[in-house]
Amino acid sequence: MPGPRLAQPPPVARAPAGETVAAPQLPGHPAAAALMAEAAKAVPEQRLTLPGPITLRSGQTVGPIELVYETHGQLNADASNAVLVCHALNASHHIAGVNAAGQTGWWDNLIGPGKAVDTQRFFVIGVNNPGSCFGSTGPMHTNPATGQPYGADFPVMTVEDWVMIQAMLLDHLGIRQLAAVLGGSLGGMQALAWSLQYPQRLRHCVAVATAPSLSAQNIAFNEVARRAIITDPDFHGGHFYAHGVVPQRGLRVARMIGHITYLSDDSMEARFGRTTRRDSLARKAGGAGDTSYGYTTQDIEFEVESYLRHQGEKFSGYFDANTYLLITRALDYFDPAREHGGDLSKAFAHATAQFLVISFSTDWRFSPLRSREIVQALVDNRHTVSYAEIDAPHGHDAFLLDDARYHGVVAAYFGRIAQALPAVRNTAGSAA
Repeated sequence: MPGPRLAQPPPVARAPAGETVAAPQLPGHPAAAALMAEAAKAVPEQRLTLPGPITLRSGQTVGPIELVYETHGQLNADASNAVLVCHALNASHHIAGVNAAGQTGWWDNLIGPGKAVDTQRFFVIGVNNPGSCFGSTGPMHTNPATGQPYGADFPVMTVEDWVMIQAMLLDHLGIRQLAAVLGGSLGGMQALAWSLQYPQRLRHCVAVATAPSLSAQNIAFNEVARRAIITDPDFHGGHFYAHGVVPQRGLRVARMIGHITYLSDDSMEARFGRTTRRDSLARKAGGAGDTSYGYTTQDIEFEVESYLRHQGEKFSGYFDANTYLLITRALDYFDPAREHGGDLSKAFAHATAQFLVISFSTDWRFSPLRSREIVQALVDNRHTVSYAEIDAPHGHDAFLLDDARYHGVVAAYFGRIAQALPAVRNTAGSAA
């Protein structure tokens, strides 16, 4: 296999658009030196423009598309140590480390030097999918056909469309075959799709807290969340940008619905129980507590209500409503067995990768039963598969949290992948 093509150097780390950094202008000033040092350590954001037109599964076309991505570690000489990380609904390309805005990557506890996915051994890529609201082309960007924001006119994308576009990024980076594709939740669906669409382009598929399709209940949750957004008077048919408003009420409710499904009953009971807001505030003030009710139907009464409202408020301040509709619909559409008469085993017949499938005991959104369906389909085809069902109390969110057993499984698996790789060499030419 020929050596990799060199990608364009990443841009200089910069403050987010619209923000300024008040810093001393004198180069020798200690504060300025500290800021420069921090900027030098920040994970740089990289961009690639795909000219298009790109034909999607719906038959619609889109393009040009700008992809935002980041990389960690060093690509080895034969480009065999690359790992692609696929993100879930409320995540982005920023998978690890600290970026120029001071934000820590969403999977930083799993990815990095010496961590389960060791960036001293692997070249790890995080990419923001089109349609998202974290940098890659999406509904907020300008539609070249109209000169206005896409809004509701941004084409519906499927998991398979995202995987196709991710493959285009790998072509740009000179990576013909991935050591592994890794993803959790919706990201796990993308990892599975990789093994089906491009079976020769990955050696390992790691699917965490995911499912081979959504159940009717899961589709129902998504629909209720979408209706909350669509029926918000500020939604304006998805073209709210032109009106200078955001359908925050709908986004808040959508997030509250979704967040309930990410947590287990046990974790919610342990964290909140039936504690009232007034009792909690009284105890925080040093008092003996207050067990009385406020007898209100509209104000916050219980602590769990306060938590959900806070999550909804925070989410509505940064997430795009059209993106929420697009991504939840992509979740709904993912069903590789559908093209094979509902037979998941037939869907995986031509996969060639080795698999690691991980589920969590209290995840009722993507339950262990759904992971076992994937495992059974792989076993039916005599594919190599490892399966771990982690006893964890945190529900679906467990895939994002610190758990020694979970991280140990991932570390051991990637350690075995690394053993088969040529050594990564540093710039001085010595083995890293």
